[in-house]
Amino acid sequence: MMKKLSQIAVAMFSAMLLFALASASEVRGKTETATAVFAMGCFWCAEADFEKVDGVIDVVSGYTGGRVRNPAYEQVSAGGTGHYEAVLVTYDPVKVKYSELISVFWKNVDPFDAAGQFCDKGESYRAAIFPQGAAEQKAAKASFDYLVGFFKRDLATKIVARSAFYRAEDYHQDYYKKNPIRYRYYRSRCGRDDRLAEVWAK
Repeated sequence: MMKKLSQIAVAMFSAMLLFALASASEVRGKTETATAVFAMGCFWCAEADFEKVDGVIDVVSGYTGGRVRNPAYEQVSAGGTGHYEAVLVTYDPVKVKYSELISVFWKNVDPFDAAGQFCDKGESYRAAIFPQGAAEQKAAKASFDYLVGFFKRDLATKIVARSAFYRAEDYHQDYYKKNPIRYRYYRSRCGRDDRLAEVWAK
């Protein structure tokens, strides 16, 4: 009897040990993620552009850079809050580097428009990079300086220290997926892709 109980105890211990090892392996195998914030005019378009990038896990539309806590869309779009329409990009840094996300950003903005982006004008539609920490600041500044030299003219795009990010209302999230026809119509009428082709033809 004692021998049988001992065998059961050993079997239970072995099972528990295997479970613990499997759990530890699973935790180690989980993807380490990082986040980045960019403003590119309409956040519907920014969300759609970044979600196409391999290594990007999630993109959330929201507001950042301003003075008002927990702003609503009506407040931000009316102006006076200092906020930008922006996106919070969650990504796998093993698959895509921050510098590569910056490249995606630049190729989807008009860096010469100080009044907004494409057909959307006003402070909330300005383009900006929001670095966090010295490494991101250095990468953002290096890309900015390179493009100033490349185009041989000043850029209107801002580099602004990252601050609180406020998630936008649910109806803004994944707008391009929920309303594909309206989204494509808006993007086309806004002249976004035509202007991008013009700016980045080189």
